[in-house]
Amino acid sequence: MEPIQPTPPPPFPEGGPQQPGWPAPGPYTSPGMPYTPYGPPGMPGVGPYGPPRRTTNGLAVGSLVSGVVCCLPPLGLVLGLMALPQIRKRDQAGKGLAIAGIALSALSCLLLVVGLVTGGIGSAWQGFKENVDEASRTKSPSSLRTGDCFGDKDKAKEYATHVEVVDCAGPHDGEVTGRFKVTGFDTWPGEDAVDALAEKRCDTINSTYALDTWAVPTDVWTYYYLPSKESWRLGDRSVICAYASEGEPFKGSVRSDTSTLTLDQAYFLKAVNPIEAAVYEEPDEDPDEDFAANKAWAGKVVAAIDGARAGLKAQSWPGASTAPVAGLGTTLDAASKEFGKLARAADAEAYWDAYDTAWDALPENLGAEARTALGLTDTLPAKEGTSA
Repeated sequence: MEPIQPTPPPPFPEGGPQQPGWPAPGPYTSPGMPYTPYGPPGMPGVGPYGPPRRTTNGLAVGSLVSGVVCCLPPLGLVLGLMALPQIRKRDQAGKGLAIAGIALSALSCLLLVVGLVTGGIGSAWQGFKENVDEASRTKSPSSLRTGDCFGDKDKAKEYATHVEVVDCAGPHDGEVTGRFKVTGFDTWPGEDAVDALAEKRCDTINSTYALDTWAVPTDVWTYYYLPSKESWRLGDRSVICAYASEGEPFKGSVRSDTSTLTLDQAYFLKAVNPIEAAVYEEPDEDPDEDFAANKAWAGKVVAAIDGARAGLKAQSWPGASTAPVAGLGTTLDAASKEFGKLARAADAEAYWDAYDTAWDALPENLGAEARTALGLTDTLPAKEGTSA
């Protein structure tokens, strides 16, 4: 009897041996744990990355935010109380946020009640409004516009960085009369060059802005803001012209130009103002020291007087202003004659002989009656140390 030979095992399938009891892994399964979007009954679904994260309750977040910013404390309290039952029912996160929001909102409500009772809320709100208002008025001098009245705490410094725009009816350090751009220089020309240009141009701008010179206080003078060397490099070419006080702030606008005056008022002032301007240019040196300069000055005064005489006679003046304007013309006739003697003086001695008579013919309050009739300022501003 031939021995029985054991039956050989079947050949391994192509691809190698398999472990018994484990299905071959597929492209979307793992050994022993195929992917399924749902778990057993009563358990949440299981995805490829494990169970989904718990969501945070939105009302809890809103409660905390409202409590932190203290803007609407009752809202934060309500949101927090609504969030707690939702968190328990939906198994959400955010319980700590809701509790914190309720606590902060309750504290804010308490502070609000105390503030309303004691008046602290009103004071704090008023202070906040004042600070916001002040910040909105504070700006760089380069942003000032014609007609702006301003306070300048940096007035004593070489360069101002901030000014505060204020109501012209209240105290202020200055009033903007206009601005111009510096031209003709490719590079920074130097502070002296810009300053000389600003002094000349701003004098002209100011005289046009305030034709009624008697309405300008005596301690208020031409003032201007210049570009610095640093701002010039950044493209700043503007000069801001102003009237500003050298001492205490002044009240009221000094503006009296063609936008605020009647045609008769503007015509009158344009006729007589050159006399005032010429008089102020009297040389510092006496005729004994510089006779030629004093003679030339007297000639300028005569030219200004004669220009005013011609202008006043060429205009038809309304109603009550007719007589006083005619009276002013008569005064100017006499003043022209007397100042003509100064302009024609042969020497310093002859100049001095005619000097006092010329000034007597040209009173300081020249044209006051005509100004009254035309509705202009008829009283010269008080000088420092005197009463109005």
